Amino acid sequence: MSGLALFGLKYPSLLQFENDCREETTRANLKARYGVERAPSDTRFRERLDELDPSHLRPLYKALFAELQRGKGLEGFADLDDHDLISIDGTGDFSSQTIHCAQCAEKHHRNGTTTYYHQMLGAVLVHPDCAEVFPLAPEPILKPDGAKKNDCERNAAKRLLTDLRREHPHLKLIVVEDALASNGPHIRHLQALDLRFILGAKQSDHTFLFDWVAASERTTEASFSDAKGFRHRFRYLNGVPLNDANFDLEVNVLEYWEHAPDGSVTHFSWVTDIPVEDSNLMTLMRGARARWKIENETFNTLKNQGDHFEHNFGHGKQYLSTVLMHLMMLAFLIDQIQQRCCRLFQAALTAAKSKTRLWRKLRNRFDLCLIQSWEALYRSIIHPPQIPLWLDTS
Repeated sequence: MSGLALFGLKYPSLLQFENDCREETTRANLKARYGVERAPSDTRFRERLDELDPSHLRPLYKALFAELQRGKGLEGFADLDDHDLISIDGTGDFSSQTIHCAQCAEKHHRNGTTTYYHQMLGAVLVHPDCAEVFPLAPEPILKPDGAKKNDCERNAAKRLLTDLRREHPHLKLIVVEDALASNGPHIRHLQALDLRFILGAKQSDHTFLFDWVAASERTTEASFSDAKGFRHRFRYLNGVPLNDANFDLEVNVLEYWEHAPDGSVTHFSWVTDIPVEDSNLMTLMRGARARWKIENETFNTLKNQGDHFEHNFGHGKQYLSTVLMHLMMLAFLIDQIQQRCCRLFQAALTAAKSKTRLWRKLRNRFDLCLIQSWEALYRSIIHPPQIPLWLDTS
């Protein structure tokens, strides 16, 4: 819970958190709001969490997601045929040229130095028209015990998707990923898990596929312009063999060109198991492009809006780095649920004018005032109390 408070209040470092915890007011608020009787020192904090198996944190994502569903926070979030879009992508969460553990991946440079790093594969529910994203449990990309080779994103995806379907067996999902995912083994794995998909596809990697589309007499094209002056041009074909090595694996191909009013043209292409028709071209395209929300609304938010994602809070010898990554992601999930569902949080964010300012105001109040409830805390930001004038009468 101290770790959740650390990331929930967006402390920039463990040292500052430890220093603030020495204040009587902060200690009282941590006890009342987070149930922390006594916050540990930064050394003890790292030692305890380093021993914690990260698998113990997975049920928390499911519990929070269940609260979101029960509170009807996902109403209107489903997109294609009542399916939710889940965007999957990887990012780094630790890097050092000196600190490392047995699970660190290694990158050997030409100058003889080595970079040790941890990565994670994230999975977040997204919607083209919604600012909020809801992360599910990410999958660490770590070197297995005793292994000499680095783990890879493809192996991590197998583990993530298998766990995802086990924990959410009835959730109707469409997986959106980049072009690295449009390969036969991965698509067959998605099919086995009853997961729909929209995957990026590059012509340079799928010459067979795009030559088939270009040569087929069934290929359909459509084009129209919108009120903002953008012209949307599509080309699609259903039932195309993925490649000559997976000839029996058929996918549907969608290409899209966006012609902007300034004359610039942007091109995208995808493969999907959803039948492509004139009636769903825009919906499929917008759902596919929502993949970027895992980068823009998740990773970039954590890096640039006060969450301090790029700060090294600790590495440890066993699990510390992975546990801290999970705690930060859980705090982010709580923030996103509040942003979606809590009117007081929304109003406090509006009053603060930015998330960075909101986190600073929350920490200041934890340090200065006894907080009766989260409601009172948010109301104090929405309607700040009058500050008395302090006079020097000496």
